[in-house]
This record gives sequence, structure tokens and C-alpha cells, in this order.
Amino acid sequence: MQAIWNGHIIANSDKTIVVESNHYFQRSSLVSAFFIPSESRSMCHWKGEAHYFTLLVDGQENKDAAWYYPAPLASAKKISGCVAFWKGVEVKP
Repeated sequence: MQAIWNGHIIANSDKTIVVESNHYFQRSSLVSAFFIPSESRSMCHWKGEAHYFTLLVDGQENKDAAWYYPAPLASAKKISGCVAFWKGVEVKP
């Protein structure tokens, strides 16, 4: 699977974990140069507190376009260490 934004592959993995129709990529599969930590947070009742990354690719910014759970609840342990995408990021095989 590949995650693509602004014409660049920002993550590439042979295996993702699908939860609620979102592909979660291992952090090791991210192109780290494109990811900027964000102060944004949100809560999911069964996954826990989500943290975000803003994407910066070729001078274009996509605020909070990637999220992860640094300490997922027990019901979501399988996505520990993984990142998912939205806000126009294309995820495809």
C-alpha cells in the first residue's frame, strides 16, 4: 500500500492494518521528512487519544492529515505504532 499526497509517496508498506476502512501504516514505512508533529488532539471512545501530523511536501502544507494513537486503549492495541491518513491523502495498492 502507498499513501500519496501532493504527488509524492509519503508512506509505503507491504502490510497495513485496516480499522474502520482506514489503512494504518507502521511508522517505519513513513517518509519522515514530510511529517511535522501537530499539537492537535482528539478522543475516540474505543481507541483513545489521537495525535496528529501535518504534512509538508514541496512547500504545500496539509494540516493534521495524519493521525496516530501513542497509547491506544486495549481494544485498539493492534494499531500501536501506526499512522493513518485523511484530508486528501490517497491510499492505494
